[in-house]
Amino acid sequence: MQNKSEYEKVVYNNTFRTLLSEDEIKNRIKSLGQQITNDYRGTIPIVIGVLNGSFIFIADLVRAIKLDLEIDFIKLSSYGDAKVSSGRVHVLKEIDADLKDRHVLIAEDIIDTGLSIRYLHKKLEAFQPASLKYVTLLYKKDNAKIDAAIDYVGFEIPNDFVVGYGLDYKQILRNLPAVYVMD
Repeated sequence: MQNKSEYEKVVYNNTFRTLLSEDEIKNRIKSLGQQITNDYRGTIPIVIGVLNGSFIFIADLVRAIKLDLEIDFIKLSSYGDAKVSSGRVHVLKEIDADLKDRHVLIAEDIIDTGLSIRYLHKKLEAFQPASLKYVTLLYKKDNAKIDAAIDYVGFEIPNDFVVGYGLDYKQILRNLPAVYVMD
């Protein structure tokens, strides 16, 4: 694997700078895990990760939650290989679990326009969960146009294109250990 400085020079002729370090992310996820543990005490929530981007975040998050819990995934696409949303959500993998009367926590890597959250909220409310809440590592609050409250936010970030820690550019760079802004 190339080191970080090589990545900065090579990737699609783009350069990028660190927005959030590994330590900042790790500490914030630990704090989110404590908050979620307190809020869901006495229940067995189901955490649903939105693939592909949330897989790293959800792995770290569920280890920080000190409760029994269930995990499932849904895979959506609204970007493809682009840097901006297409405006349409496509389901590529459905949720397998029964959500009726369950405490459901949707885990997103990033909420940008809010299109995916709006789609998920409508879709999942139909399953009649006991509760439906949202956690995201990154939130572009100034860009998002959503009706549902985001219950747990790791970091509010500016409306920049970001990569790393699960977020991709043309399906690469997800494995970078921090979050970077592409210049």
